[in-house]
Amino acid sequence: MSLKDRNPSPSQLRWAPPSPFGRGVAIVFAALLSAATPALAQDRTPAQRQTLVELAYVLGQSHALRQACMGPDDQYWRERMTRLVATESPDNAFDTRLRNAFNAGFAASQAEFPACGPDSRAEEAKAALHGKGLASTLAREMAGDASVR
Repeated sequence: MSLKDRNPSPSQLRWAPPSPFGRGVAIVFAALLSAATPALAQDRTPAQRQTLVELAYVLGQSHALRQACMGPDDQYWRERMTRLVATESPDNAFDTRLRNAFNAGFAASQAEFPACGPDSRAEEAKAALHGKGLASTLAREMAGDASVR
């Protein structure tokens, strides 16, 4: 499901352990969220904003790929996207860009990998590496920005 289509209550969410491919991305993403707290989306450079849009796309891909194997109730990556949006506090236009990127990534991966299998697992690993790289780039840039302030 897309980010806008479903907003389950906490009691409706079923926890499932992250896939082994996404564990590193989840750790980097948690560090990114911790470091991102003082900087709102409005404070981001255009390059950082584009990286956030790319990360949203990868989170959408990861969400679809994980759901292919874990089932439609799995919300692991969608919840991370929700936290990203909450942390960034984007203006309406940037919020729309982030949500559209997540939904586009979700739709693309869901269409290409509707069922779990070796190909979807390989794609999940590829998305995890890409997301880890994006999150690491943002974390480095934010650390550099913090030292300038």
